[in-house]
Amino acid sequence: MYDIIIVGMGISGITAAIYAKRSNKKVLMLDGAMPGGLLNNIDLISNYPGLPDIMGPDFASKLLEQVKTLDIPYKLEQVTELDFTDVEKVVTTTNATYKAKNVILAMGRKPKYLGLDNENDLLGRGLSTCAMCDAFFYKDKDIAVVGTGNSALQESLYLAKIVNKIYLINRRDGFRGDAMLVDEVKNNKKIEIIYNANIKKMNEEDGKLTSVTLDTGKTINVAGVFIYIGYRPATEIVPQEILDQDGYIIVDENFQTPINGVYAIGDVIKKDIYQLVTAASDGARVIYHMK
Repeated sequence: MYDIIIVGMGISGITAAIYAKRSNKKVLMLDGAMPGGLLNNIDLISNYPGLPDIMGPDFASKLLEQVKTLDIPYKLEQVTELDFTDVEKVVTTTNATYKAKNVILAMGRKPKYLGLDNENDLLGRGLSTCAMCDAFFYKDKDIAVVGTGNSALQESLYLAKIVNKIYLINRRDGFRGDAMLVDEVKNNKKIEIIYNANIKKMNEEDGKLTSVTLDTGKTINVAGVFIYIGYRPATEIVPQEILDQDGYIIVDENFQTPINGVYAIGDVIKKDIYQLVTAASDGARVIYHMK
């Protein structure tokens, strides 16, 4: 049995594992995807102290390298069930069952979608939430990006290096992102901003996206749409009794959930700021409060 099982290998989960290891705890990390979480989908990170202008996948690689250097056990297995009914917590994956005295939930968040009927069908066929993953497929083509925050702005700038033209569809009359990024986007000749508009329909032919129709009545011919309209917590397998109405895990000031021995950190909890540096801070603090 482990002292701590950490579910999720984003920056918060990996930081917690590093501090747990340094505290001589027997720890195991579990994640069904690539270590680093959403870091693998980010083009450029410019606001993490000490690592200016680092590529997201490079940052994820450095985190995993540190995990291996410290000999922290981890398994890339999808967690399918959590049983917190007894003192010994049980975590079941697609491959095995593990037990621990304490569990830290650090699964992060997933992208939100527009809620259109054919979105699921068009994923990978013109619809994406990851420029780093899919930009190559739209080289020299026209695309649309939906969003108003930093993610939409950063990914538009990255995509502009690869595609022919970008229609940045802004559902408001202004941006929520950093002023510096807004200025860069406005000065990029490949990006046309469309304010006060929403995608009403995604039009397809032979199973592939061909154009989008806006609620203004305008139809734009695009080969792809990249959506950056926010995130939702990845808490589908978490017991409902410790979730709030928005699906975030309820914790106190020490990251303890209403279930003794179960903690949550990072983007699965409600916070004022969702940044890499705050996620890392959560990972360090939760171990301190478990002592």
